Amino acid sequence: MNVERSSSENERQAVSRPVPVWMMVFSLLLVFWAMIYFDQHSAWCSPVVYKPYHSYKEVADHNPRNEGPDIAHGHEVFNAICSLCHGMDGAGKLGQAPPLAGSEWVNAARVNRLVRIPILGLNGPIEVQGQQYEFTSGMTAVAASRQMMSDKDLGDVLSYIRQAWGNKASEVTAQQVAEIRAELGDRTGQTTVKDLKQLPEGK
Repeated sequence: MNVERSSSENERQAVSRPVPVWMMVFSLLLVFWAMIYFDQHSAWCSPVVYKPYHSYKEVADHNPRNEGPDIAHGHEVFNAICSLCHGMDGAGKLGQAPPLAGSEWVNAARVNRLVRIPILGLNGPIEVQGQQYEFTSGMTAVAASRQMMSDKDLGDVLSYIRQAWGNKASEVTAQQVAEIRAELGDRTGQTTVKDLKQLPEGK
């Protein structure tokens, strides 16, 4: 005898079953492991990214600049400190400061003399391109100490003036500045053109 099955009997029925405990535990362990992995191997929670820095030096230590002089930074330093006397265009100001544009002192092949001027300051007249410039108060020692201007800052600003306004001289590195500071030691007091000319161009 053939018995016809009803359509309802042929249909599969979905049966809800609880998720095995082992699968839930495995999933939680997998998520926990992933959190630890990303914490240790990504920058999401790295202290280098989120650490509250307390000084510019701390930031600079983690974001070092290129080893060579930073001309753009030198331009900023010049505008903030040097342009008051030498002018934004490097043309100098009568009775106050000689020009830097086209100056043989700025464009010298070596920088042993040039670096000493901002460190010691300059007293007395100076001749630039055949013209005598008098400035009675002399030039202030704007980089007398590293607190006033670091070796890097001084190298940057000197590199800027040696390449601005048509000047085409080589850059000045922080190492060159540091070596000249070491030679000067604790010396203070303005230098003079006569003193500078007795020195070899050197570095």
